[in-house]
Amino acid sequence: MEALQLADPQFVRTVQTIIEILGTLAFAISGIRHAAAKQLDWFGGFVCGFAVAIGGGTIRDVMLGLPPFWMTSPLYIICTIVAQVFVISCSKLLRPLDNAWFFFDTLGLASFTITGIQKTLECGYPFWVAIIMGCITGCAGGLIRDVLLNKTPVVLRKEIYASASIVGGILYWILDALRANVAVTVVIVFLFIVIVRILAVKYHISLPVLKSDEGPDGKG
Repeated sequence: MEALQLADPQFVRTVQTIIEILGTLAFAISGIRHAAAKQLDWFGGFVCGFAVAIGGGTIRDVMLGLPPFWMTSPLYIICTIVAQVFVISCSKLLRPLDNAWFFFDTLGLASFTITGIQKTLECGYPFWVAIIMGCITGCAGGLIRDVLLNKTPVVLRKEIYASASIVGGILYWILDALRANVAVTVVIVFLFIVIVRILAVKYHISLPVLKSDEGPDGKG
């Protein structure tokens, strides 16, 4: 929080806007790609992409008592439209890339985790609240997407997802306590979350799975 207070307010707002735009594009592309895999039509793809792009940020802003970020500018709807055009136009190029959705989803997670932390700190909340809000901002959109597509939310599976967001938030806290430059902090935390996600998937690193003695029918 100290670093944010020392930084130029206009610079911080510019950084947040850039992060939100990148995050919106990344999450929208991810959502539309998932919708395409389920063979939804263009409108269904747009709804899915828009929901994942604004879902986490909307929940965050409502909880912080702020107007939802996407209602203050049409830019975020335009970003979703651009993402839809990109996916439709480049579908043949993206089709062989099975992990394309993972790449964009990871970029969105890292971007929105950071902007969630920054906005929460600006509202005067302590860092532990900011870390939770960063996680909500980064993860809730994907949860909404998976529910819309009738899939088990990735955030509830053993895959390292929300955990990467939380650890990234703790790293942000440490860098802020060391009074690191805001831009440097953003770059380091962004790369950290992306690298953690990539390494976790590449080497099949995951959290332990809860086990039950009950059978599928609920009986022991």
